[in-house]
Amino acid sequence: MDAVQEGRSFTVTRDGHRIGELIPLRRRRRFVSREEFTAMSRSAPDISLDAFRTDQDATADQELDDPYAR
Repeated sequence: MDAVQEGRSFTVTRDGHRIGELIPLRRRRRFVSREEFTAMSRSAPDISLDAFRTDQDATADQELDDPYAR
């Protein structure tokens, strides 16, 4: 259990067949204060809005389909 608590996972077998997994639970996200978020954001890379829009246009479906049209 100590190993699972430290993040290790284990496969449970019976007669050589996998029957389950023992995995650590996801840790709850901790609250980040506004001040901490601001400090982290200062070191984030700048975002080019033009490049962002170009990426969106390249990946988004530009055709507006009516999902109810038959």
